[in-house]
Amino acid sequence: MIPIQPGATPADAPTAVAPHSVTTVERGSFCLARCTCGWTGPARRSRDRARTDAEEHLSTPGAAPEARTI
Repeated sequence: MIPIQPGATPADAPTAVAPHSVTTVERGSFCLARCTCGWTGPARRSRDRARTDAEEHLSTPGAAPEARTI
């Protein structure tokens, strides 16, 4: 449990950041990377490029969950 300072509300409590876990997904002839934070990379014909997108996402400090709709 995360301690809360006296007088603070639960909304003021720090939240634990879940680690990112990236996988690649195939859709027809395309491959894309997806992360547990909600981020989705662009669809690629190259699996290698989709993996590179995933590595770049993981190496970005403070990667924000920028989900793309497909």
